[in-house]
Amino acid sequence: MIELRIYNTLTKRKEDLKVPRGNKLKIFVCGPTVYDYCHLGHARTFIAFDAIAKYLRFKGCDLFFLMNITDVAEKLIEKSREVGMNFLELSKKFERYFHEDLDSLGIDSIDVFARASDHITGIIEQIQKLIEDGFAYETDTGVYFNVKKFPDYGRLSNQTKDEISLRPLELCLTKKNPEDFSLWRKVEKEPVWDSPWGSGRPGWHIEDTAIAVKWLGSQYELHGGAIELIFPHHEAEIAQGEAFGGKKPYVKYWAHTGLLKIDRRKMSKSLENMISIRDFMKYYDRKVLRYYFLSTHYRRSVNFNEKEIKKSEANIKSIEDVIRNFKNLPEGKDFSDKLGLVEDIENFEREFIKSMDDDFDTSKALRIISRIAYRLRTFTKNHKEIEKTSKKKILKIVIKLARIFGILDF
Repeated sequence: MIELRIYNTLTKRKEDLKVPRGNKLKIFVCGPTVYDYCHLGHARTFIAFDAIAKYLRFKGCDLFFLMNITDVAEKLIEKSREVGMNFLELSKKFERYFHEDLDSLGIDSIDVFARASDHITGIIEQIQKLIEDGFAYETDTGVYFNVKKFPDYGRLSNQTKDEISLRPLELCLTKKNPEDFSLWRKVEKEPVWDSPWGSGRPGWHIEDTAIAVKWLGSQYELHGGAIELIFPHHEAEIAQGEAFGGKKPYVKYWAHTGLLKIDRRKMSKSLENMISIRDFMKYYDRKVLRYYFLSTHYRRSVNFNEKEIKKSEANIKSIEDVIRNFKNLPEGKDFSDKLGLVEDIENFEREFIKSMDDDFDTSKALRIISRIAYRLRTFTKNHKEIEKTSKKKILKIVIKLARIFGILDF
């Protein structure tokens, strides 16, 4: 049995992550809207869930990791018109850059990338059922989800109905309630798709639900994303998913990464403080960014700091030097087991696992890797050789743990 605990945004507490029979576990993480370069805020979330996925597989999970690609969105369409390019050509261009960024960051744990544009049929089918079951309605401008028909709306974001009513979405006079959100927008200007309600485009929230239901079914284990997606996006996903599939909860565990801040302000286009992944990678190795982000617990905010980046770079180099020197230590008959080295490293491995089992605490786990490096540095300074079997055991442990975080090239 796989045992670990995770903080569930839905219940606001740490819970045992109950892995289904056969250790099969499904995870969905929100991907980018491909109309521009991915930035370090994206990287923070993608690196966090890459490490989480790798750790779950390390623990023995048969994991299926799905990420969506939002290639149907108003921002994308507006930009395509600005630059005079077909919206699908523009989306494929930036999708290609997105995959290049993932490769540069060493993110390789995702099984399937699913585009919204490939799921229009499923989207229409979901909307039709939501209308039939009384959760959605058609107006002159589109199809909308009736939030008042879903009593649990607001639970994820911990908002009352009165609080939600003060945050109207998608201003439109044809909606029954200001807080209702669109499932389908009636428009005539390309790009459009045919539907029972006329030509138009899907709303943002229904795209993700249609993708998840196709690949993961009407109920699955874990949904991840950045904290700013909790409302309205993830709140809407729950409403759509439970109304459509009839299973509750639609997702059993919700996990969210904290904000990335620049000079203690949220990174955003409006503040013009965005740093793209590819710009960062011109000056630093991927290991540096991974170490930097993973040294903070995924739920906490990170304040981007050049000084801390340099510190992460120095820490990575120090650990690599230690492992390299230990790896090059001649093999002999120095019975290091009697000196407690193998036992110490095995104890460190158990502490690492204990830290990660507690809501994927990469911060504590990284400190344990630093303690391993310190122990090996001390041994290497004081011994001219090491017994072969002990050396092999230690390197196997170190490399196995470092691979979860992607911070070593050995």
